[in-house]
Amino acid sequence: MYISYTISGRSEMVTRGISGFEGVSLSSHDSGSATLLSVRNLRTYFHVGGHPVKAVDGVSFDVGVGTTLGIVGESGSGKTVLSRSIMGINTAGNATTTGSVQYNGSELIGKTRRELRHFWGEEMAMVFQDPMTSLNPVVRIGRQLTEHLRAHKNMSKAEAEEVAIQLLTWVRIPEPKQRLANYPHQMSGGMRQRVCIAIALACSPQLLFADEPTTALDVTVQHQILNLLSQQQVERKMAMVLVTHDLGVVATRTDEIAVIYAGKIVEKAPTASLFSEMRHPYTQSLFWSIPKTSEPKHTRLSAIIGRPPNLAALPVGCSFADRCPYVQPICREVEPDLQSDGGHAFACHLPVGSAAADVALSENAAAGLAQSQSAAARRESNAGVSS
Repeated sequence: MYISYTISGRSEMVTRGISGFEGVSLSSHDSGSATLLSVRNLRTYFHVGGHPVKAVDGVSFDVGVGTTLGIVGESGSGKTVLSRSIMGINTAGNATTTGSVQYNGSELIGKTRRELRHFWGEEMAMVFQDPMTSLNPVVRIGRQLTEHLRAHKNMSKAEAEEVAIQLLTWVRIPEPKQRLANYPHQMSGGMRQRVCIAIALACSPQLLFADEPTTALDVTVQHQILNLLSQQQVERKMAMVLVTHDLGVVATRTDEIAVIYAGKIVEKAPTASLFSEMRHPYTQSLFWSIPKTSEPKHTRLSAIIGRPPNLAALPVGCSFADRCPYVQPICREVEPDLQSDGGHAFACHLPVGSAAADVALSENAAAGLAQSQSAAARRESNAGVSS
């Protein structure tokens, strides 16, 4: 059911979903194959001590209208910087962003912050990783919710508060009218995250970046937040970029997944294809690190051995070589290109599942390479479970 009302001389629409909660107007776009966001060869370098830190290094992808792209990688892989670079909110004075970011046909790279403000809120928005630091601790929730509405929608204070109450109701905040007077510290972590989602959705953006939206939340609240985002996306016909370190989070909530390592996409495929046929060793390692409910209690977690490389001094060849169970001399000498196999792209000389990779794993495990022995043991364990 739809309820319309007039704000500043124009009609706005509120929708009542099947769950009985209300919110501001839905997007008018229909989901489909049309490209909403096109990123090409995007690079963001931070210049520190005369050396460029290559946080994002030549990333390209598309996001269609109403679709969801998952961006997955460890902490420090460049996920957050990538999202901020697309929106143009990297505020560091030593940061340089090049490449192309086209939103609905408009080029964003090169625009001033004043010009980008037209896109922030109304066209694209972000749910930041830590709600306690992204919310102003000395400003009441009501003001933080209404300032975007008043700036972008030309609402009066009373009108903006009315919609703010509807937004809080929509994201399932109890007693929403009373919560407008609260400060962030007076709310739980899950409620603060819901407030951040309400702020991001206030102006009905066409594209939402959700940067680790469930980090530091308990499992039950994580599930509620992810369900809320999915529901809002469907009802608003909104595209979403879901940024996370956990492949389990994106398994059933994305149309496509891009795995990023050391500032580069190392594997990108439709979600079903990526999980059924992982080609990059890093993707496989991320998958193996997910705790499995089918395993006995107190089973030791399968961690990725080693640490991510120094982005200011990247090694020659593949950046994952030092941690890869399939590593061979060519991996340390030649950087693999991102190649596509029927819509499944990966950057690896010895892709997982190939005969060459199986031989390399056996040789490395026999030679005592720790990550290879761990991977071989994991494969045997998985084979035993499947049989």
